[in-house]
Amino acid sequence: MKLIITIHSGLSNTIWLFFLAISLWGILRAIRGLGVDSSYLGAMVIGQGLYWLQGLLGLTLWISGFIDAVSRQEMHILYGAFTLVFMPFVYLVWLRGDDSNRGQWTMALVNFFLFGVALRAISTV
Repeated sequence: MKLIITIHSGLSNTIWLFFLAISLWGILRAIRGLGVDSSYLGAMVIGQGLYWLQGLLGLTLWISGFIDAVSRQEMHILYGAFTLVFMPFVYLVWLRGDDSNRGQWTMALVNFFLFGVALRAISTV
């Protein structure tokens, strides 16, 4: 179980760095007047996959009873659940797959927000 805790902890650092990078990349793309292309969409899917992997590891720790090490358990779980649904909701429901420059601005800011949520989730430990 110690290995899962180490991976969960290390993956959290990977996630906030990844979302910082794709949000800055997205803002640069938006400033240049570009829309969401397959490269940026692929990066968002990879980021979402990282969050799902983090969630599965967290669920494993929770089921195993290792959640007691987290001081604010409810908030940590809430942040984790939020990260899994926020990006797909914005892209599929709010933007409805809009890949224009407006969509690029929106998704860059969504990724920047998810970067902040990752940092906040880490601080609840």
